[in-house]
Amino acid sequence: MICMTDFDKTDARMLLALCENPRATGVDLASGLGLSRNTVQARMNRWEAEAALHPVDHRIPPRNLGRPLLAFVTARVDQHQLSDVTDHLREIAEVIEVFGLAGQTDLLIRVVAVDTDDLYRIAGLILDVPGVERTNMGIAMRELIAYRTTPLVSEIAERRR
Repeated sequence: MICMTDFDKTDARMLLALCENPRATGVDLASGLGLSRNTVQARMNRWEAEAALHPVDHRIPPRNLGRPLLAFVTARVDQHQLSDVTDHLREIAEVIEVFGLAGQTDLLIRVVAVDTDDLYRIAGLILDVPGVERTNMGIAMRELIAYRTTPLVSEIAERRR
């Protein structure tokens, strides 16, 4: 889903406050940021209506669900079957994210597994998807920079205008 919300300075300040305290209420945000409760509530309602924020499940580390192994699979697919391939990949629970790419490979598939034997099983499931022609895999050894947007939000919050 593509979100059309552009966050302004006030949105950014609210988001940074939520990053610091994810359980803050609208009243907490209004009080802490010197905003009216109506302003805070209206913006939060807009974010929800426009699906401007990721769902809560993005905050759940797969390792806490018994899947500590992270791997990235690149796949070449028959372009005529791309939609069907995507539908099949969606049915594999361990496939947690898929990106369409431009270049020598067509898909970047983020998968999680219990261990290497489980990863081998998952790789087989991906290769069995009709339309997948070839895959390559890299196992993540360590996360060096976690997914983050706070530096970008901070830039917006610090704008002069």
